[in-house]
Amino acid sequence: MNTPGFNQDLIAFLQDSPTAYHATAEMARRFSEAGFISLNERDSWSLEAGKKYFVIRQDSAIVAFTTGNGRFAEQGIRMVGAHTDSPALKVKPNPEVNSKGYFQLGVEVYGGPLLNPWFDRDLSLAGKVTWLNADGQMQNSLVNFKRPIAIIPSLAIHLDREANKKRSINPQKDIPPVLSQIKKGDDTPDFRQILSKELEKNGDKAETILDYELFFYDTQPPAMVGLNEEFIASARLDNLLSCYTGMQALIEAKDTDQPCLLICNDHEEVGSASPTGACGPFLRQVLERIFDTHDEFVRAMQNSMMISTDNAHGIHPNFADRHDGNHGPLLNEGAVLKINANLRYATTSETSSLFRQMCKQEDVPVQVFVARTDMGCGSTIGPLTATELGVRTLDIGLPTFSMHSIRELAGSEDAAGLAKVLTRFFHLEKLLP
Repeated sequence: MNTPGFNQDLIAFLQDSPTAYHATAEMARRFSEAGFISLNERDSWSLEAGKKYFVIRQDSAIVAFTTGNGRFAEQGIRMVGAHTDSPALKVKPNPEVNSKGYFQLGVEVYGGPLLNPWFDRDLSLAGKVTWLNADGQMQNSLVNFKRPIAIIPSLAIHLDREANKKRSINPQKDIPPVLSQIKKGDDTPDFRQILSKELEKNGDKAETILDYELFFYDTQPPAMVGLNEEFIASARLDNLLSCYTGMQALIEAKDTDQPCLLICNDHEEVGSASPTGACGPFLRQVLERIFDTHDEFVRAMQNSMMISTDNAHGIHPNFADRHDGNHGPLLNEGAVLKINANLRYATTSETSSLFRQMCKQEDVPVQVFVARTDMGCGSTIGPLTATELGVRTLDIGLPTFSMHSIRELAGSEDAAGLAKVLTRFFHLEKLLP
């Protein structure tokens, strides 16, 4: 794959995906353009060999798959998994705050973000809104203000002399964004009225805003960074980088006879326990509708493999001691095998061996991450999917800096390389012994 063209399209995808809802809609649009057929979970399905399909659940998770020659039990399914959500600030149900004449919105912390980088950023707002039309019918719409409408100002150093030494953040009182000033004698703005006006710009005439799931995001666009453009800087690289890479690989695998699948779950950042999360039944229920019998399902899973793709911690030049000396991945040195003795990652010697072999065949470098023995590590959808389906699983990721910050950093060579390997994976006639 052409790396410059790949990265420019990746940047466009990131820019169009400020929330899990928008990322899912963008993937659905791209799959449709590539000839995938949209399915509805409420309908009866009649799947055909040699066809391509996708299905969305609750607007924020997607499964796309190809049926290949239809011999699921004998060949299994080559599966790739990622997640659509990222740490963020989520607007509360009754958010309006009037503090000293400034209009602010109360927020909850979604997931585990680095909070310091959220200060002094030009913020916008996007997400999903549920509303009633003039006939009393309930509808859902995606909304994206796009323009900067809010900011979280820092407290000046003169008023907090210890800020550079021991600053702590109280998420209840320190981070409500400022949206505007309220003139003396005026009422505090009604946030739902603001949403109604924004929906109207898209032709949605909401009589009543019932509720919403809205997230602030940084309006600074993704960019190629570095003297030689060695890096990609963007919000939500964790884990839209993997969503995009898996999507591109599945679209490129258009000539394979093997059944293939991509799942992008929601809610990984908050534990995955939801109808759209990896702990939920979404993937299993889709798979059960692909197979004719439970026996075929079980047989197929034993002939299948899942590659869970979620970003890895690149070794930071200023904090190299936070890594095990023999397992410090470098940006632009290839995808990372993620291994943990306590099964926080689902990688086994078999699944990692297959990945090493594919990387060698595609002339793509591969690295390994193991956390320091005296430090914990995060987890992914890999162990959850392996537990739910009984399928052999591999955990990999692209090395990044600033994970869970409002702006993360990845190598500009790594994503295109991983897409090549995943495309080869989708073409494999035989998986594991």
